[in-house]
Amino acid sequence: MKKVILLVALAIFVAFASGAMAQQKPAPAKPATTPAPAPTAAPAPAELEKFSGVIHKVDEMAKAIAVKGKVKKEEKTLTFATDNKTKITKGGQDMSFADLKKNMTVAIQYAKVGDKMVAATIKVAAPKAAAKKAETPNK
Repeated sequence: MKKVILLVALAIFVAFASGAMAQQKPAPAKPATTPAPAPTAAPAPAELEKFSGVIHKVDEMAKAIAVKGKVKKEEKTLTFATDNKTKITKGGQDMSFADLKKNMTVAIQYAKVGDKMVAATIKVAAPKAAAKKAETPNK
C-alpha cells in the first residue's frame, strides 16, 4: 500500500513539475516581440523643433520652464521639461537651470517625447539695455 501511495505521489509531482516547465517555455518568446516598437520611437528625438520667447515661469521642482512666445502669429505659452542632457547657455557660457529667471528671453530647441516637450538646448539672450549701461563709464 505504501508503494502505491508513493507511486501516486511521485506521478502527481512529475505532472506538476512538467506543467511548470511547460509554462516557462513561452516566456522567452515575449522579449522577441517587445523590441519591435523600439525602432519606431528612436527617430522621434532626432527631430528638433525651435521656439523662442520670454520665460513666464520657472518650476524648480519639475525642472521645467514655461515660455511665452508666438506660434503662427498667435501668442502661446509652452512648457518645456529639462533633463541632464539639456544644455543651457548665455553668451556662449554654460549656465545651470537655477540661473534661469522669469522675463529672460530664450531660444529653445526641443524634441517631442510622448506628450512632453524636452528641451535639448536653451540659449538665453543677454539683455541689451543692461549691457549698454554697464559699458558707459561714469564721469
